[in-house]
Amino acid sequence: MSDALLTVSALGKRFGGLQAVRDLSFSVAEGEIVALIGPNGAGKTTAFALISGFLPADTGRVTFAGRDLRGLAPHRVNALGLARTFQIMRPFPRMSVRDNVRVGAYVQAADEEDARRLADDAVNRVGLAAVAGKVAAELTTKELRLMEIARALAGKPRLLLLDETLAGLGHGEADEVTAVVQRLAREGMTVVIIEHTMQSMVRLVDRFLVLDHGAVLADGEPEQVTRDPRVIEAYLGKKWVAHAQA
Repeated sequence: MSDALLTVSALGKRFGGLQAVRDLSFSVAEGEIVALIGPNGAGKTTAFALISGFLPADTGRVTFAGRDLRGLAPHRVNALGLARTFQIMRPFPRMSVRDNVRVGAYVQAADEEDARRLADDAVNRVGLAAVAGKVAAELTTKELRLMEIARALAGKPRLLLLDETLAGLGHGEADEVTAVVQRLAREGMTVVIIEHTMQSMVRLVDRFLVLDHGAVLADGEPEQVTRDPRVIEAYLGKKWVAHAQA
């Protein structure tokens, strides 16, 4: 894709005898929302770790905004404008929401005042202004998920990698967090999201990228991908299709 913000080319990663990611190639255009889906163990989180610099790739390359990311540490990748959240949240429980988010601002902030400004802006963008002074230990799971997004936003990224942002949320809470992601996308943010809540993703994303055994199984618009027999067999199952068509 000539207008790609992120390009992943022939990425591979092996852990001993397990080929976690194999020959993974895809592109994400500026302003696009892409869902990375697939069965447990398909290589989704490993792919995020390779893209964001938390793991070195055995083969292939990642290009972001025209810059080759090979060999860059996570904080340098982050400084270029690529931020991620994590499936397992690790907040600073005794720090306030505002201070937790401010940690993410230092990658771009010119000074302490700038870091506070960036943090306050990020907190407001995800709708947590009312609890900005609360310590993280007192937050609900939904508020913690939003705080994770805010911390990523505080570094002024162009691309967000969201790893199971809806995990542990009830239906109504998931809808609220999805609405935040939709709003960020309307503001121009590019998003790649790992999720298992397919109903939410069908309404949210422009494209599905389906992984199976570390490789791309399907790539396309939600309606096309959710009707693909290979995807139904490997991931969705016939019961999901029957429910979706009901």
